[in-house]
Amino acid sequence: MLRNTLDKKTLQGLQRKISEGLLPQWVVTDPDIYQLEVEKVFSCTWQFLAHESELKEAGSYVTRWIVNDPVLLVRTNSGELKAFLNSCTHRGVHLCTADFGKKKTFTCPYHGWSFNLEGELIGIVAGDKVYGEEMDKSEWGLRPIPRLESYRGMIFANLDRNAMPLEEYLGGMKWYFDILLGRSDGGMEVRGIPQRWVATANWKAVQENFAADPYHVQTTHRSTVEMGISPSDPLYASYGHAIVLEHGHGINVATSKTGRSIYPFQATPELMWPMFERNLSPEQYDLLSRTTVFVGGVFPNLSFVSPVHGTEGHLHNYLNFRVWRPLGPDKVEVWCWFMIDKAAPEDYKEAAYRGYIGSFGSSGTLEMDDTENWSRIVQASKGIMSRDKELNYNNVANYLMGSGKFEPDENFPGPGTAYPTTYVDFISRGLHEYWFELISKDLLDAGEEAK
Repeated sequence: MLRNTLDKKTLQGLQRKISEGLLPQWVVTDPDIYQLEVEKVFSCTWQFLAHESELKEAGSYVTRWIVNDPVLLVRTNSGELKAFLNSCTHRGVHLCTADFGKKKTFTCPYHGWSFNLEGELIGIVAGDKVYGEEMDKSEWGLRPIPRLESYRGMIFANLDRNAMPLEEYLGGMKWYFDILLGRSDGGMEVRGIPQRWVATANWKAVQENFAADPYHVQTTHRSTVEMGISPSDPLYASYGHAIVLEHGHGINVATSKTGRSIYPFQATPELMWPMFERNLSPEQYDLLSRTTVFVGGVFPNLSFVSPVHGTEGHLHNYLNFRVWRPLGPDKVEVWCWFMIDKAAPEDYKEAAYRGYIGSFGSSGTLEMDDTENWSRIVQASKGIMSRDKELNYNNVANYLMGSGKFEPDENFPGPGTAYPTTYVDFISRGLHEYWFELISKDLLDAGEEAK
């Protein structure tokens, strides 16, 4: 008989399996788990909203989501960034439905209440006649998102006003973000608008795919080898380091068999290299010089990849950030940003953007490869055997790769625990452990107190 609730015994069994490097398959599509994630993960972790280059002028805005909470992010007349719940305070209507734009005021389509860039209520249709002088407009402004902070131009929000500061949450990831986002003068800029599409997938599976799983590259993306885009060496995706960071974050730094990339500085134009040296520490500069691909994730649902793509003579590098917005236990809305060095030559930027569209865009080759596998995970995780919480069928996923075989590389220059190959599951295990810590918070303790 399958349980429909997450009691203490079930949570303890889940905790035990995760500590052993296993993950029961039922957690992928379980509705009770998903509800816990919405309430205990996405309500208190930092969520990426936008890059500052998307809001260049006063009055510019974008609309985003934190799971089911609509967010309106604006640049005010003073240049400050502010975020509000994108919901009219009169009847709760979704206020602004455009993805982006520039406005002086936001007017509700239902009853015409209007708000300025500071979120203040400034207009009520027939206000004097229907409310008189009794109504205090200052009490009915848009509700601000509790926390809004940024790092290297990346804007994050948090629904928990008591959450730790963003920089503390990012921890050691800041060192790697400094390489990816701060290597060039002016930093990065978004080109185009974020692409969006819906995929049949669980958000944990797709986050893990980017943050922790170079092991899938050789098989899933075999077509890129056959087309000559990727190396033919069957272990090419394993060379480098997998770095486990705090709070479920992780990054893979891929090099080559020699420990150095065959494409120095990710095939960026040589004229940019002195700028990298000027903006980075010697250790960061050296790591960038010998890395082919950076790929990783910030828990819970921000992933990124900085690859080298193309064919000889036409290689390019860019930075792809993506958010996996959960729409349920078996569906995600993918948000996908293209970013590139603001100081890069214009023709290089355009070539890189075309390469991105063909690989990681909504209809890109690599995207199609991944999406099919993600949907198959969902399809295979809905049956009786997969959803058995008693583990009568030993329905667990294997996260034992590298256990007992690889020790941390003490000479790696960056923060975190670095393992000398990317074919290990330590990042996944760190992700699962932090995930469980959040979803079980207070539940196991409450069980102990009830004894």
